Amino acid sequence: MDAAQAPEVAPSPWRLVGGLLAPLAHRLEDFGRMLALLGDAVRWGVRPPYRVHLFVEAMEFVGVGSLLIVVLVGTFTGMVMALQGVEAARQFQAENYVGSGVALTLTRELAPVLTALMITGRAGSAMATELGSMRITEQIDALDTLAISPVQYLVAPRLVAGLLMLPVMTLVFDVVGMVGAYVVAVGYQGVDPGPFISNVQWYLEFSDVTQGLIKAAVFGLTLALIGCHQGYTASGGAKGVGLATTRAVVGGSVSVLVLDYFLTDIILALT
Repeated sequence: MDAAQAPEVAPSPWRLVGGLLAPLAHRLEDFGRMLALLGDAVRWGVRPPYRVHLFVEAMEFVGVGSLLIVVLVGTFTGMVMALQGVEAARQFQAENYVGSGVALTLTRELAPVLTALMITGRAGSAMATELGSMRITEQIDALDTLAISPVQYLVAPRLVAGLLMLPVMTLVFDVVGMVGAYVVAVGYQGVDPGPFISNVQWYLEFSDVTQGLIKAAVFGLTLALIGCHQGYTASGGAKGVGLATTRAVVGGSVSVLVLDYFLTDIILALT
């Protein structure tokens, strides 16, 4: 029988199932590698030599370098929340409670989430690009040759910077957001400043701020880990670096939103 006339063999059901589960298996494998990288970073991070300047440089890049965008986004977020909040609350003569509503929303949810998303786009992508470029140009292999741990030298400082600087930037977001809300509500919408401030002091508790800071720390560690992992495992030349950067931004942003739900559920269950 001619090969062109050979009957087509139907694909095996197991092969179809394997093809459908392959992306999930790849994601789970990727997740396992990230956890292994985190474990290596913790193990190497507590061992000498302690290169303090690397940690300072990483914190400066993640925190100070992101200050302008955090201030800008935080200010206008508070302003638009006050603008919409006053318009809605006036239907119920409750505009004096807008300040407390904005404060609770910012500290619990919007400040940590938006700060993490902004820093993911700026610092997370930069981590993936920088480490990816070092990987394809064999600079990471050169560190191994010099008996310097790449994880200790490159990854650990960035993870610590994300863990520490995200809560700081979240506090900045909280402050400038409330300033923006006050300016719009009191200066533009005519809300009485006394009740605006007193209601914030009455309803906003320290636990609300702490909730946001806990989320920010987890988000910071997560986005730094994803960015470092994508860059550390990059391959395929310049195209691979671009793909690693894209995966870092997308993966970090999605992880922040997914983790936000589960962290909120856990914190509310414990309080």
